[in-house]
Amino acid sequence: MTTDTTSTTSTTSTTSRTSRTSRTDPLVRRPPVVAAAHDLLATARHDVAEAMVTSVATQRYASSHLAALRTAAAVLAVRTRPVASKRPRNVWSMLAQVAPELTEWAAFFAAGAGKRAAAEAGLSRAVTPREADDLLRDVQTFLALVETTLGLDHQPVLPQLAHRAS
Repeated sequence: MTTDTTSTTSTTSTTSRTSRTSRTDPLVRRPPVVAAAHDLLATARHDVAEAMVTSVATQRYASSHLAALRTAAAVLAVRTRPVASKRPRNVWSMLAQVAPELTEWAAFFAAGAGKRAAAEAGLSRAVTPREADDLLRDVQTFLALVETTLGLDHQPVLPQLAHRAS
């Protein structure tokens, strides 16, 4: 009987030790951030910097929305595996599936896809300067949230980066 109690106690302490480690170390459950995700985030940061320096509202809106798309794609690069599919899949619906904590962001950016298309088409009345500025701020918040969610350090994007990276 003592042997059974000892083995149960030993198993229990190992289990609680493992649980305690998982709770205190948030990186234990995070998948590794692949090189593609780093590249997508770097490009998204560049898009944000570009949006910051342009005075044309449609360009600012389109660059900002593109940065959001690339940021979402970085999350997908980390949390999914490539799957052969016969039909295209929407990045925003996939994001909501693989990162439920980002569902509201996915819905928000999906709702702006039509405006982005109109802005890219050059329709000057597609967005107002205020809408472009608001989207830029929202994308900066989304980028920061994704970087910290993936366990990466976040630093605000500086507009000077757009000129250096070009």
